[in-house]
Amino acid sequence: MRFGFHISISGGFAKIIDRALTKQCQTIQFFSRNPRGWAYKELDAVHAQAFRESLAATGIAPVFIHLPYLPNLASSDDQLFKRSVNALSEELRRAEALQASAVIAHAGHRGIRSEDEADERVSSAINMAFAMAPNSVKVLLENTAGQGTEIGYTLRQLRHIVRGVSDGSRIGICLDTAHAFAAGYDLSTKPGLETMLDEFQSHLGLEKLQLLHLNDSKAPLGSHADRHWHIGEGFIGRPGFRRIVNHPVLQPLPGIMETPRKTDREDFNNMSVIRKLSHY
Repeated sequence: MRFGFHISISGGFAKIIDRALTKQCQTIQFFSRNPRGWAYKELDAVHAQAFRESLAATGIAPVFIHLPYLPNLASSDDQLFKRSVNALSEELRRAEALQASAVIAHAGHRGIRSEDEADERVSSAINMAFAMAPNSVKVLLENTAGQGTEIGYTLRQLRHIVRGVSDGSRIGICLDTAHAFAAGYDLSTKPGLETMLDEFQSHLGLEKLQLLHLNDSKAPLGSHADRHWHIGEGFIGRPGFRRIVNHPVLQPLPGIMETPRKTDREDFNNMSVIRKLSHY
């Protein structure tokens, strides 16, 4: 498994590569712009070219962009829905320019809609964004913890969304281990991991699983609380992550960590732990 982190974009794209190398990343994820706002600047072609050249020189791959926080692809508010679709289509275009293979997106919050209605809304949003950005960049739907009115916390819901996407070649799944655990999938045990993978195969097909977010959970099983924690120090634990990163189905996938950090020291420690676990 190729390991990496979500990397800060502070200081520009050139800083991303420097930070990734410092943390011994083989794969990376980042926001292409301010994740807490709607406004954005057009990508500078020179900076984008320099970023692509740096990627080629370092061998860091694959590369993923995460959709900002504000879009809600399930929104029943037409104005917010339109802004969310526009944001996703823009990230798909930026991902192509930055040589990222996929954009990671949460399904969103259903509000007053039923879960099935919200699922269909997300499928429609993705179809519209693909039409606006007709390239080969994929959308990887990230499972959620099911906190509040979040959708996409069960594999059945994700199947419903994926089946509504017209271009099946451009849609996949990013499985967040902390979210899955909080949603009720017990990844801390071998039977729980195998049950989840069997269910994934049944609902979606394992070929749709294209990225792991490797995060331990500070919240207990089935709590629906989104609380990322350091690898091996939460409820999934070191034995759980040892099975995950060495599982024959999961081992070929890239693994991105979004663990809490105050300084680089936490990242260094998480990278050390996950690499040691992968050697068992």
